[in-house]
Amino acid sequence: MKHFKFEEFRCRCCGGLPPLVRANIEALVDNVLDPARQAFGGPVSVNSGYRCPRHNAEVGGAANSQHIKGEAADIRCDDIRRLKQIIIDNGRYDQLIDYETFLHVSWKRNGVNRKMKFNK
Repeated sequence: MKHFKFEEFRCRCCGGLPPLVRANIEALVDNVLDPARQAFGGPVSVNSGYRCPRHNAEVGGAANSQHIKGEAADIRCDDIRRLKQIIIDNGRYDQLIDYETFLHVSWKRNGVNRKMKFNK
């Protein structure tokens, strides 16, 4: 984890970050976020990382959200289109969802990464 810190991924409501979640976040950062940040060459911020089940429900997250497992992060920067293309070109992601003002990215430490892309 070169460009990100675990603190950026803590649950916004309770500050939680369980041990299994930390391992998944580290895999997300090592495989997707750090390479993207390195290629982007500028700041990339985490809007939302881990969400405890209560917080996930409060924000309307899916019941099986990868945020609950620490496999996903919502990120933003000053050029979302460029960052999105960098992630696509790197080819290491499970989901990449473009919400126009931020990107949802995920990585599965265990299992197949599906390379799913969506626009919301």
